[in-house]
Amino acid sequence: MKHLTQVLISVLLPALLLTGCWQDGITPDDGVLPAQSADASESAQQTASLPETLSLSYYPNQPLDPITCPDGAQQTIAALLYEGLFVLDDQLAPQPQLCSSYTYDPATLTYVFTLRSGVLFSDGTSLSSGDVAATLNRARNSERYGARMAQITSVKAADNAVLVTLSAPNTGLPALLDIPIVKAGTQDSSAPVGTGPYRFVVDDTGTYLAANEHWWQGNQQPVAKIALLSAQDEDILLYQFSSHETQLMTADLTSSSPISVTGSISFHEADTSVLQYIGINVHNPLLAQPAVRAALNLGIDRAQVVGAFLSGHGKAAQFPVSPSSAEYPSDLTQSYSYDAFASAMKAAGYDSGNFRSLTMIVNQENSFKVAAAKQIAEALSAFDLKIEVSVLPWDEYKAALEAGNFDLFYGELKLTADWNLSSLLSTGGALNYGGFSNGALDSLLSSYASANDRTSAMKSICHLLRVQAPILPICFKTTSVLTQDGVIDNLTPTAANPFYQFSACTVHLSK
Repeated sequence: MKHLTQVLISVLLPALLLTGCWQDGITPDDGVLPAQSADASESAQQTASLPETLSLSYYPNQPLDPITCPDGAQQTIAALLYEGLFVLDDQLAPQPQLCSSYTYDPATLTYVFTLRSGVLFSDGTSLSSGDVAATLNRARNSERYGARMAQITSVKAADNAVLVTLSAPNTGLPALLDIPIVKAGTQDSSAPVGTGPYRFVVDDTGTYLAANEHWWQGNQQPVAKIALLSAQDEDILLYQFSSHETQLMTADLTSSSPISVTGSISFHEADTSVLQYIGINVHNPLLAQPAVRAALNLGIDRAQVVGAFLSGHGKAAQFPVSPSSAEYPSDLTQSYSYDAFASAMKAAGYDSGNFRSLTMIVNQENSFKVAAAKQIAEALSAFDLKIEVSVLPWDEYKAALEAGNFDLFYGELKLTADWNLSSLLSTGGALNYGGFSNGALDSLLSSYASANDRTSAMKSICHLLRVQAPILPICFKTTSVLTQDGVIDNLTPTAANPFYQFSACTVHLSK
């Protein structure tokens, strides 16, 4: 956690896709002011005025149904109302939540998820397999979850279990089933009924969240009531937070729409599955040889890029799996060394003084990525390959990717937590813009999907990626949860849940 006297923030944008459709943004130096000293932070906490009630913003004209509601404020509130079969922990690994156990039959590609007994909805009715199946089937057809559930061919309720059948093997399916479950038949209400630690209430005193007395975990919540303040638009939401009418909001601090927020603010970083990387057109003769690509991979000082150009809001990564995950092969990583880069470029024959030009494209709407691309291009231009950066509007950038009209590109991709890399790296993959094809990698990707030991299978994939270098991973972004300083202690948010393990938090109020 870091303390700030002033930060420039932007609200969390809708679901992150490849590179995102960003708007005109700020320069890298506009991100976050330096953290206070420990003495200054302590002083700020002592002098900050505490609220009488913990409050959050919400949009009354938008649904709270977690399957259909927009990102931002509604999803923040939904995290307190609903739970999934599984929850992703701070290592992006699935932990059982509404599911007590499960089995998988690789012959029929069928999972059986047994529900936890004794779970009640906030209205006192029992959770049933029909409720879970109804939510998952809605999710299969939703914009938010449809892509991650594309392999699912059937979801059926059976006694106290849910049967899920796949079209292809995936031993990592539980990581995709953190989808919030709502009571069947209530999904069209403004606030569907859930099993979470709070329930939605509207009465004569206002609109608020009340601690759910039926919550199956039984833990006492830090506060019995959370007030909900109506916001008609983003500007009002940000005003409510900056004026301390509300005490928490989520933000992507390396997006493109900064808003100045003054006051004593803390931010808490949560790891995500959003990968930033350099894509390579392997059909370019200058980049066709693995030795050249592997040499370029050694020339990127990832920690420096994250610190200087993403304001520290990311984790350097040499492979397309989050360093926070237990599947990340730390023993395969190599410390940045200019000498190692120089030796590899010389061994690849690119130290002759015969200069050859390449172009890296990046979309112009996010200045953080533009600055990172320019720095990487400069660092990699130390030998024969001279890389220029072409900054393109989003539509032109996307068209160039789809047409293969690039040498290199700076990309961003939200991976799923089962770390399925097929669309990015397999032959003919939908996001394999560089045209890389390798039979051995295709086989390893297939084996990973059906592996019982997924950590070892991922390590085999990464070992080959280090040699072939079809892409050059840079980092995995983090997202931020901002709070009024001194109000909430021990907050440990995850990418999907700003209130992860909220029962362990302490909330300080003036009353």
